[in-house]
Amino acid sequence: MVVSPGAPPVSSALRAYIVGVVVVSAVALVAATLLYPATSYPAVAINFLAGAVPTDVEIVAGVAFWTILTLVSWALPVRLPRGTQQAVANAPMLAAIFLGGPAVGGWVAVLGTTEARELRGRIPWYGTLANHAGIALPAIASGVVYEFLPGKNAGPLADFIRAMFAAGVFYALNVWLAVSLLALRTGQPIRTVLMAESRENVLQNIALGPLGWLMALVYSVLWWATLLFALPLYTTRTASQRLIEMRDMFTQTIGALAEAVDKRDPYTARHSQNVKVIAVDIGRVMRVNDRELEALEWGGLLHDVGKIGVPDSVLLKSDRLNREERMVMNSHPVLGAQIIAPVTKLAPELPIIRHHHEWYNGSGYPDRLIGDEIPKLARILHVADAFEAMTAARPYRMTPLTAEQALAELRKFAGVQFDPVVVDAFVRTPHVEGVADAGRPASPRQIPLIGQAADRMAATPRSDAKATTVAPADRV
Repeated sequence: MVVSPGAPPVSSALRAYIVGVVVVSAVALVAATLLYPATSYPAVAINFLAGAVPTDVEIVAGVAFWTILTLVSWALPVRLPRGTQQAVANAPMLAAIFLGGPAVGGWVAVLGTTEARELRGRIPWYGTLANHAGIALPAIASGVVYEFLPGKNAGPLADFIRAMFAAGVFYALNVWLAVSLLALRTGQPIRTVLMAESRENVLQNIALGPLGWLMALVYSVLWWATLLFALPLYTTRTASQRLIEMRDMFTQTIGALAEAVDKRDPYTARHSQNVKVIAVDIGRVMRVNDRELEALEWGGLLHDVGKIGVPDSVLLKSDRLNREERMVMNSHPVLGAQIIAPVTKLAPELPIIRHHHEWYNGSGYPDRLIGDEIPKLARILHVADAFEAMTAARPYRMTPLTAEQALAELRKFAGVQFDPVVVDAFVRTPHVEGVADAGRPASPRQIPLIGQAADRMAATPRSDAKATTVAPADRV
């Protein structure tokens, strides 16, 4: 795994990280070359003459073979969502480690991961060094682990177990180095990046370990037969690429649907896109996990999909809605959840769509949930939705609120309409950076006890969406 090219400012922490990884990798490569020379591993040689003792030329030819095979495998990487790239070259690199030891594995990793973009100068020099070091160090460490694990010469099963432990070390260290670099480069938490990248490629990397071991086993019997593994390597790469493409297509389809809903009202163009961005930023501040961030992303795009069923006479009305019109408008979260329910992939988004208009004090809709009864992600989206609506023009309010005024409203209704914790998190996002903030009230409002809320909910039919005194953000 490597970090994709880019040219963001290099922070002091990122610079120190790159220097540290490169220095450690260079020292490790030199030490491995001296301690584990390729001549000590005859299994890596290509026996042209079928002699008992491979010559230096045959050993060099073997190293060159695995380097070229790695180069070819590395040429078509799959770009992962967070900015790293994954190639099937791990399999030939692992095979080289199993056959040639730490030094051969390190040199194959360094030379075999060279890209045409590097030769053309399209990747910054420090990015090139970091990427090669981030591959070489795991390869050397994996080779050392494979060398010292018990079970050497104890049969194929023992060798397979040793190889899988070594492959696990290679994968874990490579992912950690790449994710740490990406986190420093983008400012995202390491945990967030790690969860995203691991989820996307962990199964593929697990499969590449046994494949690398099989390649080494076949090579030791008939070296040229290893080329037959080109087909499974290519199909593995293709399957991974198709998975990423389908996810992107799914996201784009959701975005197109959201845009179609927003365009029913010229005042809400890109509303869902903006809500998605704000909600995801709040989620990052609150350190939600990657699956929850994805749910906020897709839920933010689809939260208003139920407005497809709201007539234009209600949706575009510039005056205050009457009771019947309010009931129609308030039905859109339920309609949205009903529309999305058949899509099983969007099951985590259903609570967001249904409950993004619940109020923290229990007077929202459609289910009048109270406090922590409201799903956390719905509480996050409610704040994002309200802020975006207040700072944009609407038919019922042509002059939008300023960011300062909108933030004051969020503070005013924290504990009533909004979760105060979410409002506090929103204040730490870039969307209100530099905006004057009066802070949360000294005495937070007390929400009704759960028992009181249950009594109220039992006494009032849920279908009765009666109007209440609403904040400026309520009609969004």
